[in-house]
Amino acid sequence: MVRVALLGAGRWGPNLLRTLVAQPACVVTWVVDVDASRREATSALCPGARFAVDPDAVLNAPDVDAVVVATPTVTHAPLAARALEAGKHVLVEKPVATRLVDAVALDELAQRRGLTLMVGHVYLFHPAVEAVKAELDSARLGEVRTLCFERTNLGPVRADVDAAWDLAAHDLSIAFEWLGEQPVAVSAVGVAVLKPGRADAVTATLRYASGKTVALQVSWLLPTKTRRATVVGSRAMLRFQESGGEATVRRFERRVDGDVVRDGPEVPVGFPGDEPLRREVEHFLSCVETGRRPKSDGARAADVVRVLEAMSRSMAAGGAEVTV
Repeated sequence: MVRVALLGAGRWGPNLLRTLVAQPACVVTWVVDVDASRREATSALCPGARFAVDPDAVLNAPDVDAVVVATPTVTHAPLAARALEAGKHVLVEKPVATRLVDAVALDELAQRRGLTLMVGHVYLFHPAVEAVKAELDSARLGEVRTLCFERTNLGPVRADVDAAWDLAAHDLSIAFEWLGEQPVAVSAVGVAVLKPGRADAVTATLRYASGKTVALQVSWLLPTKTRRATVVGSRAMLRFQESGGEATVRRFERRVDGDVVRDGPEVPVGFPGDEPLRREVEHFLSCVETGRRPKSDGARAADVVRVLEAMSRSMAAGGAEVTV
């Protein structure tokens, strides 16, 4: 049994806690949160756990093997570092850090200590994302030309990071999974409506050495929730979409051939209905037990931070293209 401490019982923490307590391979021994009402609300989920306000109360506790970090973004890197230094395995929410130097240091620290460091890029464990990857590997789409991502909603608004660091982190991890390469350059423009200096809506274009491009749109300001990713190939297209708690993948066997639009059928692509978060937690616990490197390890998480840093530099430069 892996003995787990959860740091942070806020917006995402209860989902992690629900998933952890359902796992036969682990037991939640501690929950840490500064808010008394949150601690009380989660106590019913794990009545055998102890509760604390200060993370230091559990980082050196003998009944903790692994720490799950679901605190505000700016605290991810320092808390993960303290947990690793204390000899604990770590699952930390995305993004792993707000600076590339910290992300790289965490990966090196985990490797040096022989510990598991996994980052919660939950879409890497989504069956629909895996189904799209299988379609890409099959070459049914032909040559991939561009990817388009839309991730918008009305809130929730973060106080510590902008919309790119909050939302685009998901799509950057997906793009790397599907394309298998990092962009060489990025241009991004942000709009700060709610608070000066913090972008609430961001559009970005990523350029790759292979000639591919990725277009991103993220926002906290739009009235409806949109989660959509489109892959444009030379022979067909794919769309992954989430709406109302349901995910779909559809292949559009139509394309533009020169100046001519070639029409074709729309085909649903099947995939299992497994919950991504459950698969993520199971993968983390398995890596702790076996010592294998996680799918969403520190190195991959650092790649995401590297692009996010470039997006921030581009926004600061008025949208100029910058090297990743």
